Amino acid sequence: MVGVDSFQFGIGFSFREIQEYEVYISDLSRIEVDKTPDDVLREKMSGVIDTLRILPTDDVSDQLSKDYIRYGAIPEGYFEDAYHIAIALINNLDIVLSWNFRHIVRRKTKDIVNMVNTINNFQHIEIMTPAEL
Repeated sequence: MVGVDSFQFGIGFSFREIQEYEVYISDLSRIEVDKTPDDVLREKMSGVIDTLRILPTDDVSDQLSKDYIRYGAIPEGYFEDAYHIAIALINNLDIVLSWNFRHIVRRKTKDIVNMVNTINNFQHIEIMTPAEL
């Protein structure tokens, strides 16, 4: 099962590449897509995410997101990025896919996320680009 952050949609990510997987997004992705200023792009992205399963936020993912930030996996100003990872983990997804190299697909983020998961007695999660599948 694969979680995809909303950044995917803005760069033309093709879901055909991962159609053999169960694909999910967080409810936060819907909010991010709705904020897209380009009307054509927003409609295109909405059409794609309307076909995916949406995972809700909860108190556990909220706290885990804060832990990711507190330990330095994700910078303070980018709570949404931490939330995407936490929601995927809490919902027992195997992988988070992203093209966000600035805050999500980085060695430091992967290491700290899995350290925080271990501290909190959660499983580890893979974070990678779609090209790595």
